[in-house]
Amino acid sequence: MKLQRDVVIRTALDLLDEVGIDGLTTRRLAERLGVQSPALYWHFKNKRALLDAMAKAMMEAAGMDRPVDPGADWRDWIAEDARRFRRGLLARRDGARLHAGTRPEPAEFAAVESETALLCAHGLSPADALRAEIAIGRYVVGWVLEEQADAADAGEREGERMSAAELAAYPRLAEGMAVVRDADPDAAFDFGLGLLLDGIAARLAR
Repeated sequence: MKLQRDVVIRTALDLLDEVGIDGLTTRRLAERLGVQSPALYWHFKNKRALLDAMAKAMMEAAGMDRPVDPGADWRDWIAEDARRFRRGLLARRDGARLHAGTRPEPAEFAAVESETALLCAHGLSPADALRAEIAIGRYVVGWVLEEQADAADAGEREGERMSAAELAAYPRLAEGMAVVRDADPDAAFDFGLGLLLDGIAARLAR
């Protein structure tokens, strides 16, 4: 039976959840599919191409290919788009590492164009609109990289928190840490996202 491209991608994503990106090899994937490694190269010229296809499928599952709704409020739309992006990355083990370094493909240009046009309609130049989108995208990827690294290392880092005595000489740090270290992850993400959106709003106001 001919190996189907979508079956390879789905199987690779499931394998990613099991072994992580460092453990994901074409040899292991071929074994899972019951084929020899060269069979994969009918669809993917190398491992990078496979990873890019996996990242694209992960983003499609998160709904990241949706164009902007007509009449959308720019701030609400971009905020929800960033949250959707984060959820998509968190849905897969090492999702942020999988996505890092990918670039939009022609099939994704319509969604990017519509978001760029939304910001341009409020006064940004196309270049500044794209820079703003890139900044938010990289914020999301960086945030999730840290989230997933923290989750992976959680067992090894138990007991590493600084004690009250260690923080006594740093009162402002202690006060901030008391709030930040136990904050709801979604609320913490939204706080940083809000700073970026405030920056865009300030640029629009000028």
